[in-house]
Amino acid sequence: MNHESSTEENTKKKILIFSLVYYPNFIGGAEVAIKEITDRLRGADFDMVTLRFDRNLPKVEKIGNVTVYRVGFTGFSNKKISPENLPIYLNLNKFLLPITGFLKAFLLHRKNNYDCFWSMMATYNSFGALFMKLIFKQVPFLLTLQEGDPIPYIKKKARIVWPLFVSVFRKADYIQTISKYLAGFAREMGSKSPIFIVPNGVDVENFTREFSEKELVDLEKKLQKKEKDIFMITTSRLVSKNDVAGLVSTMLYLPPKIKLLVAGVGPLEGELRAQAKNLGVDDRIKFLGWISHAEMPKYLQVSDIFIRTPISEGFGNSYVEAMASGLPCIATEVGGIVDFIKDGETGLFVKVHDPRSIADAVSRLMKDGTLVKKIKINAFKMVTEKYDWNIVARQMGGIFEKVVSDQ
Repeated sequence: MNHESSTEENTKKKILIFSLVYYPNFIGGAEVAIKEITDRLRGADFDMVTLRFDRNLPKVEKIGNVTVYRVGFTGFSNKKISPENLPIYLNLNKFLLPITGFLKAFLLHRKNNYDCFWSMMATYNSFGALFMKLIFKQVPFLLTLQEGDPIPYIKKKARIVWPLFVSVFRKADYIQTISKYLAGFAREMGSKSPIFIVPNGVDVENFTREFSEKELVDLEKKLQKKEKDIFMITTSRLVSKNDVAGLVSTMLYLPPKIKLLVAGVGPLEGELRAQAKNLGVDDRIKFLGWISHAEMPKYLQVSDIFIRTPISEGFGNSYVEAMASGLPCIATEVGGIVDFIKDGETGLFVKVHDPRSIADAVSRLMKDGTLVKKIKINAFKMVTEKYDWNIVARQMGGIFEKVVSDQ
């Protein structure tokens, strides 16, 4: 028995992940993807090099199936550090990460002899992975693209380190993207390597959970939902690219019984609250703050429409989560969203920066029950057949097998 266990350990792939940030303080689509995938791939051992920021976090910690090694200096405050309260001076960590991350990775590789270097997104952390590839040429380098910002904006930010940025794409042996849109970005940056398109997913079991009638009624009371109210809900970071301001303006063109729930935090929260007040719709908009993945299904189930209208999007986990919860989705026809929303079939598209277009789509759903039913059925079927994290993890496992075996 011990011999079998030892043999199994020896055959496990060893993968070193390079990520800018990670749990528990920094959780976005990329971080969720890493955790959901690694938790399900027990045939590999995962280590990670990432930034520390918060002095309360240990330098080494096991999170799920990943041993996390944190680097960088921290502040002196005991306050929990998050994207919303990150002191400006701690941003210096990001600029130092290509060196600090590389040095930690170098020492770890000398000890553990990794089978693959895996960089999550093309940013500061990916430079450390690039340096490792340049030194340890025999170790395959897998780059995952999860970027949600507009590509022109990404390129503008990268100008100061443009040669390194381009090299990340051209030196990666394999690239995995979460959408066709980002696959096009990789080719545009000069990548000649094989590209695998594997989307992000949804924890279907979590988002189809059944809650007691009392739990749902209690939440509706907390949110002050009246009998004829229709709740629209959006879940996103409150940043300009997600255009929550457009949703606030949309309320001017919708009847009073329609309310908007805003789940998320970000630097624009103050501006959005002020906008709602100036427009006289603040009594119809509730800013919920950050809602955990464990709690989110309950909020979706007391809502009637999911709405998110960004100006750019790499994929959009929030949509497939809403679909799994049985909500019809309204979205803008941008980026990776077009991979899973077909207008009139699995959701409705609206124009970018166009509150009247959004209001028309909402009105259409309110008036056409047959359309709503059709969208719900089609979207739920698609999500369960294609976007469950168990399916996504198996696809990623196949990629790791290929990446390692090809070398």
